[in-house]
Amino acid sequence: MPHEIKIVNRWIGSAHKPFIIAEMSGNHNQSLERALAIVDAAAESGVDALKLQTYTADTMTLNINEGDFFIDDPSSLWKGESLYKLYQEAYTPWEWHEPIFNRCYELGIIPFSTPFDETAVDFLEGLDTPIYKIASFENTDIPLIRRVARTGKPLIISTGMASIAELDETVRAAREAGCEDLILLKCTSTYPATPENSNLTTIPHLGRLFDCQVGVSDHTMGIGVSVASVALGGTVIEKHFTLARADGGVDSAFSMEPHEMRALVEESEKAWLSMGSIHFGPTAAEKPSMKHRRSLYVVKDIKAGEAFTPDNVRAIRPGAGMPPKYFDMLLSKKASRDIKAGTPVDWKLL
Repeated sequence: MPHEIKIVNRWIGSAHKPFIIAEMSGNHNQSLERALAIVDAAAESGVDALKLQTYTADTMTLNINEGDFFIDDPSSLWKGESLYKLYQEAYTPWEWHEPIFNRCYELGIIPFSTPFDETAVDFLEGLDTPIYKIASFENTDIPLIRRVARTGKPLIISTGMASIAELDETVRAAREAGCEDLILLKCTSTYPATPENSNLTTIPHLGRLFDCQVGVSDHTMGIGVSVASVALGGTVIEKHFTLARADGGVDSAFSMEPHEMRALVEESEKAWLSMGSIHFGPTAAEKPSMKHRRSLYVVKDIKAGEAFTPDNVRAIRPGAGMPPKYFDMLLSKKASRDIKAGTPVDWKLL
């Protein structure tokens, strides 16, 4: 079983409730005031952590408005945008990171970020981020992964699009560079994703293959997929988060609203609590209910020496009599004394 991981004052592992991450992404809509309001709402929703993304348009791509740098996929939320303009709209100004981190700490949740190049890692080290996340689209960027791993801090990696061979390279690179605390998140890199493309059965397989904590970075609508991940051993859940989808923004269409995030926090904890252990027989809480099982009762007055019959004995509730499995055997016996209706059948009556 993979070892538990401590992040600030939270533990990640099967013995602890799911670690819930609210991903702000670009849902601040270029307003620091809104970004801080998102932090407030995330904390009130009960999440464990809030995640940013640390890049600029220039660290992500080139300022070219055609060809490979233009989004013309008709199924994309961002059709008609150049990559550069999209990242200009979505990025979180680096000078906002410190006030956002500070607000998170004030409210008792953990701030961290996804760096997209080495300059972002250097910047986040200056803020002493307690954990790092590698996005799906960067999970094959081995130099970046090595740079993050060398910080010695826990590392979350989304696995979207990666083959087993690619994940093996990624995990080896991280561990060889010094990463001891690794979390892999099953991710489907479509926006939004669909439940049928989520393939959550991969979660326990990831855990066995790489001997690490596992979870889900969930881009589906609603909370069903995330809650289901807990039953498969997921210990971390990441969901995009916004104040209101109607407010718009680059990721708003597939982001959770505060009431939904609160439901996720509550229901994922219930799913975790329900897992328990392999158990048969009554639990301590069930023992009082045992008296309401069916058992054999005399349902008509019986004289001494009279035979027990289906007419004068039945299996009914409550459970103070003999178990119903003795009914056929009882039919060959006679009463040892007079018995009133309503008497539970006992061996002494035979």
